[in-house]
Amino acid sequence: MTLHQGEAFAILGVMLALFASDRLRYDLVGALALIAAALTRIIPPEKVFEGFSNPVIIIIASVLVISRAITNSGVVERAIQHILRHAQATSVQVGILTTCVAGLSAFMKNVGTLGIFMPIAIQTAERSRRLPSLYLMPLAFGSLVGGTMTLIGTGPNLLISTVRQEVEGKPFRLFDFFPVGAPLTVVAILFLSVGWRLIPKNRRGPSATEQQFSIEAYASEVAIPESSPLVGQTVKDLEDLGGRAITVTSIIRGGDRRYIANAQWPLVAGDILVLQGDPTTLKPLLDKGELEIHAGGDHGRSRVIDDALENVEAIVKADSPVIGESQESLQMRRRFEASILAIGRGGQQFRTRLPQTILEAGDVLVLQGRREILPETLGQLGCLPLADRHLMLGRKRAGLLPIGILFVAMVAVALRLVSAEVAFFAAATLVIMAGMISPREAYESIDWQIVIMLGCLIPVGEALKLTGASGLIANGLTHVAMHLPDSLALSLIIVASMLVTPFLHHAAAVLVMGPVAATLAHNLGYQPDPFLMAVALGASSDFLSPIGHQNNALVMGPGGYRFGDYWRLGLPLSIIVAVLGTVLIRMAWPLR
Repeated sequence: MTLHQGEAFAILGVMLALFASDRLRYDLVGALALIAAALTRIIPPEKVFEGFSNPVIIIIASVLVISRAITNSGVVERAIQHILRHAQATSVQVGILTTCVAGLSAFMKNVGTLGIFMPIAIQTAERSRRLPSLYLMPLAFGSLVGGTMTLIGTGPNLLISTVRQEVEGKPFRLFDFFPVGAPLTVVAILFLSVGWRLIPKNRRGPSATEQQFSIEAYASEVAIPESSPLVGQTVKDLEDLGGRAITVTSIIRGGDRRYIANAQWPLVAGDILVLQGDPTTLKPLLDKGELEIHAGGDHGRSRVIDDALENVEAIVKADSPVIGESQESLQMRRRFEASILAIGRGGQQFRTRLPQTILEAGDVLVLQGRREILPETLGQLGCLPLADRHLMLGRKRAGLLPIGILFVAMVAVALRLVSAEVAFFAAATLVIMAGMISPREAYESIDWQIVIMLGCLIPVGEALKLTGASGLIANGLTHVAMHLPDSLALSLIIVASMLVTPFLHHAAAVLVMGPVAATLAHNLGYQPDPFLMAVALGASSDFLSPIGHQNNALVMGPGGYRFGDYWRLGLPLSIIVAVLGTVLIRMAWPLR
């Protein structure tokens, strides 16, 4: 072992320990590894920051921006809610949700896709009087498997493409992963549709008291303009359009005269409706019914909503100066340049107009104000902001346009008209220029922690190969694999990648295992592509714990899961992936 190889192993060992301890952010661990590699000269000085110019960085950032635009469009939410309206059995509901999240994860970052479907799954559980835990873990696993179908679906696919570029001089193409990922996804969906029964039945997320700020908790006022298709329709028609997730509690007509509306009450232009429901379910209804938020307040009508304004959910603290006051008495717009769009009080219905409603401690408000002064405004009002749910009330959605732009980009890549990084960067630029998301939202949508970590670790992974450290690891594995049938050698790489991913970030697992797998294939006299595919598949398939992939962690709280719950559903799915994945890789990518 040479000095540089020893230094490379030392850096790798410390990096693995820091990743496993979870005491430092992933990007800081990557930065420390890069600094150590630069100081020990195992990375040449001119190549230290080459990772940040890697096309993978551009593709990941661009896909995140496009994913945010598709999320904002609301098209996916409306389509899936319409389909789920006719599904009653748990297996059917889980199957539909998992199919949709897996299919979309092939073309969006799977974290963003899961973010779209989690609220829908929770609402489906509430409506069906079932526990969200039965839906959320299959949903997370489905998003991981679905990402294996294309180059852009998951980080490991993008990174293994970089390894192939270094090994063979050319990267994988957009749909090279499809022959393996698509059949595997179909089988995984079928398993998850019945496998949800393996999840412990007593797992509950936050209690109903803790969820008083979510489903059916807010009262909002909306106006019906003359152009609305709901003019002449009934209250029942409006509630049906909202998927029965929104209730019309009363109608204000003829000034301030309030009427308790029955289901057959006709709607008239100029009506102000008092609606009960969560803001995330209210937005699709506003879009489909062409309704307008009626912010009320001292100006009496809603302002034009633009990119300078922001919505935030906040709770009224016990010592807040607004307690005992109303939006009208506070003169919210004149004094604070803000409006209250909705008020939540544990699902309670209000007998007064929202502008005249007296605020109490514990009320949850949807506030809209100027972005640059909103934090100061919250402090003046004595309100504590809640977790950001990217509420889109008052903003027009882009419909199918962002999906169309993504489709054109993918066609251009598939036909090899342009490279993947150019196509997706152009698509991200277009969705911003078309106003589908603001520049600020675009920058916020990019996971900079992942970008920095990858930019740091790509040169470190290359250093493992250049110093021969990955070759030493591969030589050790060769002594084991040479006594195994070729299919078991391939399965060995899938399983090894699965096992190291919970202790590393899946990106680091690929950058470490990729060069090892390529060298192992060479030592055994096999083509490297099947083994590179095995690494990507294994690193994308962390179903055994909540720590290997952020999608697993995202559902842990809302589902009320414990650490040991994941293997119950994840272990049989991991076996399916290892066995079927080996067969599919051999069929699509010959070993010799």
